Amino acid sequence: MSRARQPPLVTGISPKEGAAWTKVTIRGENLGTGSTDLIGLSICGHNCLLTAEWMSASKIVCRVGPAKDDKGEIIVTTKSGGLGTSTVSFKLLRPERIGILDQSAVWVDEMNYYDMRTDRNKGISPLSLRPSNPLGIEIDKYGPGASDRSCCIMHPVQNMELTFPGMSGDFTSENFSATWYLIENHSGTSFEQLKIAASNLKKQATKKNEGSLAYVKGGLSTFFEAQDALAAIHQRLESDGTERVEGSMTQRLENILNRASDTADTLFQEVLGRKDKADSTRSALNVLQRFKFLFNLPLNIERNIQKGDYDVVINDYEKAKSLFGNTEVPVFKKVYAEVETRIGALRSLLLEKLLQTPSTLHDQKRYIRYLSDLHAPGDPAWQCIYAQHKWILQLMQNCRDEFISVGVGALDLEGDTRSSALGRLGHTASLKRGGSLRTPRPSTWRFETPQQVQFVEKLSDVVIGQLPNFWKLWISYVNGSLFSETGEKSGQVEKSKKNARQRQNDFKKMIEELTSRLVKLIRGALLSATLPQNELSLYGGWENKTELTGPWLTQIIHTVRGCHDALSALEIPNDLLQVIQDLLLDLRVHCLMVTLLHTTEDVKRLAEKEDWIVDNEGITSLPSQFEQCMVQMLQSLKEPLEIKPGEMNVRKSSNPIYSCYCSSQVFINCLEQLSTKTDGDINTSHSIAVDLSSPDRFTRVQEDFSPTSEQRLLIILSNCQYLERHTFLNLANHFEKHGFTGTEKITRVSVDAVRGLDRKLFDAYIERRADPIAGSLEPGIYAGYFDWRDCQTPTGVRNYLKEALVNIIAVHAEVFTVSKDLVPRVLSKIVESVADEMCRLMQCVSSFSKNGALQVHTVTHNRYRAFHS
Repeated sequence: MSRARQPPLVTGISPKEGAAWTKVTIRGENLGTGSTDLIGLSICGHNCLLTAEWMSASKIVCRVGPAKDDKGEIIVTTKSGGLGTSTVSFKLLRPERIGILDQSAVWVDEMNYYDMRTDRNKGISPLSLRPSNPLGIEIDKYGPGASDRSCCIMHPVQNMELTFPGMSGDFTSENFSATWYLIENHSGTSFEQLKIAASNLKKQATKKNEGSLAYVKGGLSTFFEAQDALAAIHQRLESDGTERVEGSMTQRLENILNRASDTADTLFQEVLGRKDKADSTRSALNVLQRFKFLFNLPLNIERNIQKGDYDVVINDYEKAKSLFGNTEVPVFKKVYAEVETRIGALRSLLLEKLLQTPSTLHDQKRYIRYLSDLHAPGDPAWQCIYAQHKWILQLMQNCRDEFISVGVGALDLEGDTRSSALGRLGHTASLKRGGSLRTPRPSTWRFETPQQVQFVEKLSDVVIGQLPNFWKLWISYVNGSLFSETGEKSGQVEKSKKNARQRQNDFKKMIEELTSRLVKLIRGALLSATLPQNELSLYGGWENKTELTGPWLTQIIHTVRGCHDALSALEIPNDLLQVIQDLLLDLRVHCLMVTLLHTTEDVKRLAEKEDWIVDNEGITSLPSQFEQCMVQMLQSLKEPLEIKPGEMNVRKSSNPIYSCYCSSQVFINCLEQLSTKTDGDINTSHSIAVDLSSPDRFTRVQEDFSPTSEQRLLIILSNCQYLERHTFLNLANHFEKHGFTGTEKITRVSVDAVRGLDRKLFDAYIERRADPIAGSLEPGIYAGYFDWRDCQTPTGVRNYLKEALVNIIAVHAEVFTVSKDLVPRVLSKIVESVADEMCRLMQCVSSFSKNGALQVHTVTHNRYRAFHS
């Protein structure tokens, strides 16, 4: 029957060179089907079959013997494939011979080392090996005690020790248990494979015996020489017949042997000492290698601290603490003490960073977690809260001191690149506002805005920028979210919650102190009268600053409300924010009173702004300025009168409608004062003028024409009519748009007051213009001793009537120049006055001649035609 397999082929050997007895691994193809199939193995011409261990069809392990050739092929011979070939070669190194006392750099392979001093009575061959797989079959692939991946059953060492007490699964041990070894390595191996394993054991035993026999054969001459020497010694002793007598052969032999032993010990003492030293060094290296984590830990801690990798430091420290925290080994205790020193320095560094200001909430939580994981003494979280509280108080006080000491020019309010805290609030959903609380600033804002307004806004920025993080840090401290999983396992979370419960009152006092400081600083700047006398030096100092008007106070109220809303959005209890509500109430009342007072003063000063320039309707800018003052007042009152949740209604303390009535009365008095001023009291730098857009009037008034007292009366009458017909109605609409009710009565009273002034001024003007015309009639009629009973036939209108008509026409021109709407009213009254005077004069005539009657008829007819024309 022909062979079914190809001849063996060696394709690789590792290492490719070495001294005799070097362990090599041969790889190739068709290297046999098993250890029984391998019948020959030679390297460089030396038979290595005795040390060969078949691993698989592609791998054989053996040791190279003392071959004669320095380089040669590797030839494998199998039953199934016959004599093989090789594509590689092995180079045999010839080491220099050294004496037994010469040092060597060769490291002894101790895997198969046997102490000949303890095993010298055992028959051990120098070719004996300690195979890793003595059965020669494949060990279970998926771990001990498993036949496949789905049924992997682990056999812990503890269970095996309980099952086989005093035994071991190590086949090199004196207490070796075959059952233990089979359960541990071949519990899933089939019976057929176990039969193959038994066959392999028998072959290995045969090889071992053959090896021992070969060893004996190789040293047979030595045995014979030793036997001959022992026999000669025995014969001499028998012929001598003495036993340890001084000078006897036995005694001399014993002395020689003792000296030989001492000499041998002396010769090998240095060698053994070096070996012991090498063993100690090797043991020390093994310890360093095994525990290099601990020995390198101090340096690694220092490096990681410099890089900021605190998490790595904490993890390494926890690992070292669990392994060496309770060690009794001196060297370990020394190194661990150094580790503790470095960790103590890290605790101090982290605590210093934690208490530094300013810092972000993220960094604060991170450092607290680090200190907790490092088991820092005390309560770092509370220390951070306390430090932040003091820092915020100092920031608020510094804000006030900057404005008091250096003024606005040195304050970098606009140079801050951070967005305003109030501006950020405009975008938060909690405040529910559509835009920023601040309007865009012009480039000159910092120099136009009063310092008190800038101070309140900057102070609010400080509070809104810092207090939310301060509050969130406390909430994290309460719920225990400052700590990592390590802290949770070590009970840090429960300890933190317990400490938080004990310190709730302390933190409440901190919040109260912060809000109280905020309120006192704002009161010192705006409402210093509401502060106790002993606190004015700390929070006051604003006496030399500009007094604020209503619009600026309105902006401050808006800012403080935004601050309150931001703190309310953090769910801070309302009782802690009540002081801010009280401040808002006082600010709203103060703003209301200041706005009304300033409005009244502004209305009083309107008389000084009268320029007597009229428009097409004969109206000056005075009514519109009055209306503008009132509208600005309403706009300034919108913020303080608005009632937010939790705020009180301030309309009861001051009624804006009544203030509007008072302002109206003040304005009416101003008009009356303007009407009574003499020409010397009037600023003639402004000439009366009309609207240039009216070409039909432009030519009627000279550019250098100054208003007379009568013209001023007409202008004021025109303004009064505009007030009655437009201004007061417009103001009523403005009040209704701003939510004020009950304006009808105020409007009616104001209109009545204007009408009263109108009548008074109208009568004054008629008196000034009508009386001279009526007074000139009687002298004109009786000029030249005119007699109604004896007069000539009339040939035309007399001069006195012409003069009266000219005067009336002049009044018409004067009134028409100011306001054509006044012409009918004024002329009808003047004509009426003239007609009444004529009637009185005619009634005084006792009789008329025929010519006199004709003269009266002519006068009456021409006067009627002139007046109606």
